[in-house]
Amino acid sequence: MRVVRSPLVAVAAALLLAVATAVWSGQPSSAAGRAAAAPEPLGVPFLPAPDPLHVTIASMVAVSMTVDKNVTIRLSDGTTRTTTQYTFTKLKIRSHMNVTQRAAGHTLTIDVPDEGSLGGYDSAGKPETTTMWGTIGNVCVRVLVKICGVQGLLDFFGSLIPLTAGAEDFVGDIYAIRTVDDHAALDSTDNPVHLPGTIKVTVP
Repeated sequence: MRVVRSPLVAVAAALLLAVATAVWSGQPSSAAGRAAAAPEPLGVPFLPAPDPLHVTIASMVAVSMTVDKNVTIRLSDGTTRTTTQYTFTKLKIRSHMNVTQRAAGHTLTIDVPDEGSLGGYDSAGKPETTTMWGTIGNVCVRVLVKICGVQGLLDFFGSLIPLTAGAEDFVGDIYAIRTVDDHAALDSTDNPVHLPGTIKVTVP
């Protein structure tokens, strides 16, 4: 008798194995032991615009990604949004990232046709931090075959342990992406943002 397995079940099984391995090795959960607390809005001077960025990435790798749901951020018009916060050590762009924002009668477009990165490790060997606030509309992974629409699984497992995973056809509406290095060496010349491409602003 031949057993036919759903590709989505294969994805869930692979992620579940990652969780079990991390727990068995004693890696702490990002949610474990964390008391429920009211989300803290982002403060001045970092106030994202109320019009989100529409971000697409053809191929990427997220390194040590954790997920926090129901995070409240304050926007530049004084309003707040409750959304999802994604935190990475590094976001590696393997091919074609496009960012578009339409606001106040103009359109901002950032296009990175090839490779790029956000975050990583500084010259002192310390990890930098990239944080993204927003909603992922689609993401695909490959487990034998290409499977799309698995952002719910990534959100779930990313809220339990840090995940490192490759992904394709990322689509998201993102309020802000911020990369910081809080502990760079004084002589560090590493740039935590490396996005070679073009920036274009158009008006009607």
